[in-house]
Amino acid sequence: MTRILPAGECAFLVDLDSEADVLAFTEALTRNTPVGVEDFLPAARTVLVTCTPAADLTYVRKCLNDLEQTNSASIADERSEADALTIAVRYDGPDLDDVAQSLGMSPSEVVAAHTEAMWRCAFIGFAPGFAYLTSNDTRLHVPRRTQSRTSVPAGSVALAAGYSAVYPRASPGGWQIIGSTDTVMWDLNATPPATVQPGGRVRFVNEEQR
Repeated sequence: MTRILPAGECAFLVDLDSEADVLAFTEALTRNTPVGVEDFLPAARTVLVTCTPAADLTYVRKCLNDLEQTNSASIADERSEADALTIAVRYDGPDLDDVAQSLGMSPSEVVAAHTEAMWRCAFIGFAPGFAYLTSNDTRLHVPRRTQSRTSVPAGSVALAAGYSAVYPRASPGGWQIIGSTDTVMWDLNATPPATVQPGGRVRFVNEEQR
């Protein structure tokens, strides 16, 4: 059941039922942003909607409710696959063999599953430009590592808890690293700085097969 809750003096927290609902609601909000909405930030099950100080909050709340009522997960699927960002990956990650073993697959089957899936950014979190990517393929659902690394190199391609991601910069991390890429995920000189935005699609390709 969706709830629209006040968050401070000029914001609402839209609490949705599923990740698919978040994706669809974010897409709808992007297309039909109510007057007075300054920004919105999706997470795993919520969307934080920030308004300007002069916004009519009663009006904004009604608009958010209307968007949610007319929302459907199919909206988020309307973007063409041709719009997907292609990320070339070297599947040389230190956890690739362990991931394959835990899934009862060969390393080449893990790579095939990762490249065959169409990934979509559910939200940005953990670090600037760190996009949590989801897909309809559940074969690559692996847990985080039991012990995090103190430093994961920028460009590391990883899996954890049903998500895939590319580390935008060197940082500690506990995800399973299956590869690496030269694609820049965060650039302060770009507009917007994050290469992948919520709702955006990503296709991984094996650099060896290009």
